Amino acid sequence: QVQLVESGGGLVQAGGSLRLSCAASGRTFSSYDMGWFRQAPGKEREFVAAVSWNGGNTYYADSVKGRFTISRDNAKNTVYLQMDSLKPEDTAVYYCAGEGLVKISGSYYFTTSYYGYWGQGTQVTVSS
Repeated sequence: QVQLVESGGGLVQAGGSLRLSCAASGRTFSSYDMGWFRQAPGKEREFVAAVSWNGGNTYYADSVKGRFTISRDNAKNTVYLQMDSLKPEDTAVYYCAGEGLVKISGSYYFTTSYYGYWGQGTQVTVSS
């Protein structure tokens, strides 16, 4: 079992920065991929970024590429999302997710079905 706890959300003006953290416990952190998703009111949860188990590969949604950076520190059991040049459309609840033990056919790092563990979410609000 894996427990994930996000922190670092808040209110920021457009053009500003925030860094989200997600602390993991339970299963060996360095054994699974991690991702960040977000969900705005009235919209489906969408992929933001992912990082492989050893930090060697990172992936981003086109909407955040060049502005957001995902990283992980396996010694601290923590994954980060550095968000720069924030826009009002980045406003959402941000969730971190841990790769599931059971592989579901058709799931990929950018699909929710790839992940078996989710945090409670942290609100990010970007004002214009």
